[in-house]
Amino acid sequence: MTANAPSAAREAGAAGPVLPRAFWWLWTATLVNRLGGFVVVFLSLYVTLDRGYSASFAGLVTTLYGVGGAVGSVVGGLLADRLGRRTTLLGAQLLSAVGTGALAFTQGPGALAVTACLVGLAGNASRPVVQAVVADMVPAKARVRAFSLVYWAVNIGVAVSAALAGVLARRGYTPLFLGEAAVTAVCALTVFLAVPETRPDPARHTDDAAPDTEAAAVKLSRQRRFMAFVAVTFLVGLLMQEVSTALPLTMTREGLSARDYGLVISLNGLLVVALQLPATRVLGRFGPAGPLALGTLLLGGGLGMTAVAGSLGTYALTVVVWTAGEILLAPTAMAAVADLVPGHAHGRYQGMYSFAWSSAACVAPVASGYALDTVGPASLWGVSAALGALAAAGYFLILRGRRDDRRPVAGTTDEHDEHDEHDDR
Repeated sequence: MTANAPSAAREAGAAGPVLPRAFWWLWTATLVNRLGGFVVVFLSLYVTLDRGYSASFAGLVTTLYGVGGAVGSVVGGLLADRLGRRTTLLGAQLLSAVGTGALAFTQGPGALAVTACLVGLAGNASRPVVQAVVADMVPAKARVRAFSLVYWAVNIGVAVSAALAGVLARRGYTPLFLGEAAVTAVCALTVFLAVPETRPDPARHTDDAAPDTEAAAVKLSRQRRFMAFVAVTFLVGLLMQEVSTALPLTMTREGLSARDYGLVISLNGLLVVALQLPATRVLGRFGPAGPLALGTLLLGGGLGMTAVAGSLGTYALTVVVWTAGEILLAPTAMAAVADLVPGHAHGRYQGMYSFAWSSAACVAPVASGYALDTVGPASLWGVSAALGALAAAGYFLILRGRRDDRRPVAGTTDEHDEHDEHDDR
């Protein structure tokens, strides 16, 4: 399946504007990098089974990995705007490769915890940079399709890497981690050599210029809109994290096994891989408000259905519903961020967007576990449905009429896109 992935992606994208060659290098590197992403899958098992530490210490290490990822999102975005995309991406991925390799040989609980935190920081620092590069090089009319392709590659990589990791782990964790380090380093060098620097010249888009009062008001409105967008995204991130935290615990309380959870959750990856690209052709016809609102409603509604699920078939049905929401949400949200912010600041804003997801990953496990123990699964999933409805309303109110907001502001993405369209002609 993966051997034909680039050609399948190109064929699926042929109907829209042609994406630049550099995008496809970045896309391929992302796919290969995720195919070798083993650490996240087996970090807790490595700490307990291979190193002999307790489950509570494994939870601490995993949490520190997530905290490092949250910090890395912001740091990577800021450095991408200040130092450039290529330099930041190369540095983050090489540091991630070194840290991943070091995990296999680190001795002592303190060193192990610190190394895991640094690996999380370096690994997540590259995500907003990749998103910024896509936003820089792809015109606004093709961004949903471009981000859909990237999200598709990530899901293929995660699915295959989980299966590969299970096989390779039988030979020990050291080859597993060293293999990921090698793949990460090769991908970093490939992107550095094949993808040009895309950061717009900050001198052309200075925030210190003295725009007229109306333009300044529009700019401030967009900044507030973006911060509200990030807040709503945090709520969506909490809902998505429940899939890996509260859902397996709920299913086991109903007498189902871990194998049953694995079968049900595998539907998510299969549906994303099968439907993400066809859905992209439809998404490109609409503004972001409708797809994001509908996607969030489906996400919350599907999770809310878990409250009344009692069999393997009904749990599978809930996964189908919330996965449909995920397919609408993920690429549309990344493209919406790129459209909301100044072109020269894509890095820092995509970093804040990634920080919302990383923060949710740190908060959700604790909040979900506490809710299951105190109010029970039915209340937890009912609240999830309500949060989905609230987030859907938030997205719609923030982004409604977005297509009608045409006034260019100095340093904004709108102005950048006008130059891109002129260059295309």
